[in-house]
Amino acid sequence: MKRKIIIAIPILVLLTGFAWYFLSKKASANGTNSYSFAEITRGNLETIISSSGTLEAVSTIDVGTQVSGTISKIFADFNDNVKKGQLLALLDTTNLAASVRDQNANLRRAKAVYAEAQAKYERDKLLNKKGFLSDVDFISSKTNLETAKSSLESAQSELKKAKTNLSYALIRSPIDGKIINRNIENGQTVAASFSTPTLFTIAANLSSMRILADVDESDIGQIHKGQKVRFTVQAYPDKKFYGTVDQIRLSPKSVQNVVNYVVVISARNDEQCLLPGMTATVDFFVQQKENVLLIPNSALKFQPTQEMLEALRSNMDSVPDSVEKRIKAFEKSNAPGGMAPPPGGGAPGGPGGGGPGTPPGMANGNSSNSSNFVTLWLFDKNGRIMMIPAMTGSTDGNVTEILPGRGIREGQKIIVSAKGTPISKDNMPKMNFGFGKKQS
Repeated sequence: MKRKIIIAIPILVLLTGFAWYFLSKKASANGTNSYSFAEITRGNLETIISSSGTLEAVSTIDVGTQVSGTISKIFADFNDNVKKGQLLALLDTTNLAASVRDQNANLRRAKAVYAEAQAKYERDKLLNKKGFLSDVDFISSKTNLETAKSSLESAQSELKKAKTNLSYALIRSPIDGKIINRNIENGQTVAASFSTPTLFTIAANLSSMRILADVDESDIGQIHKGQKVRFTVQAYPDKKFYGTVDQIRLSPKSVQNVVNYVVVISARNDEQCLLPGMTATVDFFVQQKENVLLIPNSALKFQPTQEMLEALRSNMDSVPDSVEKRIKAFEKSNAPGGMAPPPGGGAPGGPGGGGPGTPPGMANGNSSNSSNFVTLWLFDKNGRIMMIPAMTGSTDGNVTEILPGRGIREGQKIIVSAKGTPISKDNMPKMNFGFGKKQS
């Protein structure tokens, strides 16, 4: 009994293997689950550099005080629109007004002394002229007049200073704008000693904003003045804002051992929805192209299977040397579809030769920039495998521009993956579990 079971197990394994093999072959023949495709589409391509920065008003003024005192009244609050010269706050003027009165008294005293000295000088001048007063006494009279005049001028200056300090008790707006910060309360004492305390912060014009963005040193060479910028803020994730590069500051700063440069971006804020301090995610437009042919990058990295190369040979009555070289290059170097084709080239629509509309250099596969050349794999209208050379343009990391050429058109289905026997670099046989033959 045990012997029958032992014999039955290998037979069952063989039957299962044959069933899987034929079912897989049938699925492969029908093209079911064997290939994945990507379509050549037409659209716009943007090459961008991303960064982040902080929004702020173009011009911000800190309003302080030049005299010390106690805040008596406040006439403006957060978010108030103010005009130039408008009264914002008032300091207690008791001591400042008393100082003005003292200086007025000093001025009157100085005027009286000066008038007395001037009258005495006029009298002594007449007496000296008639010989009744010596020159020494006349010089003393003249000196007293000059001293009285200086005291009068000093008293006038002190009065002017006292009046100016009294006017400083009236805190006025120096510009038209909006108050974005207030640092004082009624009854608060402010001391203007070595530094001026900030009472209010006024943004000159919130309809124009700017962003200070940090750009890595590896990307700063692609940024220039006047460059178009798109940015978003977390408050409005579905809304896009636009601006332009206004300035690239030359002073570098290091953030986590990475050198960055500050790029100043100007932006309109007509809807007043952008607020100072918001974090902006910024995209610098390095290159923009419209209405170009696009293909996913996965199609450029595709590696053909051994069955595809064999099918390509069998589809042709005679294989040109150029095509054979191309096929052998794939087999020898294990080259992915995105590598430059070997010399010999291939015509669009099938291997070999160039043709009208073929990009320059495509006929022989040679170019000064071979990394722009790729090989695309697809099926023709009769269901036969084929490969066509193509030349790429710009990329945004997800899709790449395909330059127009013969055999390349919008809507084509390009192979991005296939099941089958991988190309072996060491020519060792590999099992493919039913998809194609073993490589020998």
